Amino acid sequence: MARSGAGGLSRRRFAQLFGAGVAGMAAGGAAATGGAAAWARAGRRAGSALHAVPAVGAASPAAQAGAAGVAGGTVRLSANENPYGPSPAAFDAMREAFGLAWRYPDEAVDALVADLARLHGVDAAQVLLGAGSSGILQLCAVAFTGPGRPAVAAEPTFESPPRHARHHGAEALAVPLTADFRHDLPRMLAVAPEPGLVYVCNPNNPTASITPKEEMRALLGKAPERTMVVVDEAYVHFVDSADYESVVPLVAAHPNLVVTRTFSKIYGMAGLRCGYAVAQPAAIARLRDHQAFDSVNILALVAARASLHDADQVARGRRLNREVRTTVCAQLERLGYATIPSSANFMMIDLRRPVTPVIRALRARNVEVGRAFPARRAFPALPHHLRVTIGTAEQMQAFLAAFGQVMAARG
Repeated sequence: MARSGAGGLSRRRFAQLFGAGVAGMAAGGAAATGGAAAWARAGRRAGSALHAVPAVGAASPAAQAGAAGVAGGTVRLSANENPYGPSPAAFDAMREAFGLAWRYPDEAVDALVADLARLHGVDAAQVLLGAGSSGILQLCAVAFTGPGRPAVAAEPTFESPPRHARHHGAEALAVPLTADFRHDLPRMLAVAPEPGLVYVCNPNNPTASITPKEEMRALLGKAPERTMVVVDEAYVHFVDSADYESVVPLVAAHPNLVVTRTFSKIYGMAGLRCGYAVAQPAAIARLRDHQAFDSVNILALVAARASLHDADQVARGRRLNREVRTTVCAQLERLGYATIPSSANFMMIDLRRPVTPVIRALRARNVEVGRAFPARRAFPALPHHLRVTIGTAEQMQAFLAAFGQVMAARG
């Protein structure tokens, strides 16, 4: 297909933009265009009437914060951030909340919890807020694991729960993904008689793959009562597959299920730090016992609430991500590189060679890929796969230009 949707970003248009001076930028030239302007241009190509991001001073908040992932001329595609930034309504809410900075955020917590409870059809006692889903995952490791109560996770996956479990004195057991990059749930249950925690990131980070809904239901039906199943749905909004379902509705039937969500991804609030858990009240109470008071700030709370009430935020972010991702994968396929089918805002490219030298070479061309933290940029379980965040069309043109140069130079 030449187009990804009516009025959407065509492959021909992407190719035209790709050839319009992008190679020089990827080799160390001018910074990529981003922020609110990139959002508006991408939205117009997708046929959407987007709100302009409200200005603060001489530049928009998105531009000031580097919301497009461009800082100092570097294209940042290493942290699975949303390059379009928060909803314009979130900026409005944060400005209005500046005057509340002197107060503890109790009322704002209650308001957001109430909204999330309505969204998911649960009681307010079944929702716990945290500083991103990472904060919630740390609480899970502390509350549910310990000596003799190991954490079980896939390899590779998001490392936070097993890492915190180890620091808490628990063993962390890793189970390889299946050949098609699903969680091997039967093996994860069998690796220990009664784990304290089984962690499932779905869609999975770093592979962007899903574990099918029937396999998730089977896991919940077989997990021991004292084993907490923690399902991380950070990337749930990007999924298109009919073989996937959120397990939030299954919380009612499973006291040992905790589902985590975040405002960092589709809602573009990674720098604000707001996430939450949905579980039965007893599990929420166990998590709350280990949480610091007032762990989410007032600006994050009001921005999150405003984002939930922006009806276009999720649909717009999903559409733009899908269009750019489809075009980039097609370009990579023409270059001879396969990708793991992605259900998230990032992808894994099979380079058929060690990725670390490629990551370094791309970094020398001002394109950051792999992991965000320099000491550990590759994934040991998949040493030939390169993780790349899906940025704006402009950012991905810069990546493709640099990637083509690097791979051609390496033969």
